[in-house]
Amino acid sequence: MNASNLQNLLDLNWSLLKQALPSFERSLVKCRDFDFSLPISFETEESLDALSSKFSRVSDIFTQKVLKTLIFVLREDAPTFLDRMNLCEKLGIIPSAEELIAIRDLRNIIAHEYLSENLVEIYMEIIELSDTLLKAILETERFFIKIKT
Repeated sequence: MNASNLQNLLDLNWSLLKQALPSFERSLVKCRDFDFSLPISFETEESLDALSSKFSRVSDIFTQKVLKTLIFVLREDAPTFLDRMNLCEKLGIIPSAEELIAIRDLRNIIAHEYLSENLVEIYMEIIELSDTLLKAILETERFFIKIKT
């Protein structure tokens, strides 16, 4: 794939991310103040499930599409997820590889969690790591703007 095609793909992936963010952010605001010491109502659970889905989607688009394509645009070699996150941190694209790895691990737990006994802990971690994800996306946007100018 030539440089122009890679740049177009990066722009497309960035656009997908920007489209997914408003809904994710609205769900986060809605769920942020839930009291997890109380029993979770059906309506609250639906809201948390929606946040879980949106968290997974945004983190996938960001890590598996945007960052992966950005590495290709920069002509760097980072074949694995861990390599990409470490390289992105080194280049100043993201604030912390460790945080993005934790986000990816949580996304994988969400995708494979079938037991309801751990759901409250997962929901709480999603809320906690959502700000970290948004911070990483903002840092990447700053990098994105810097390389385009």
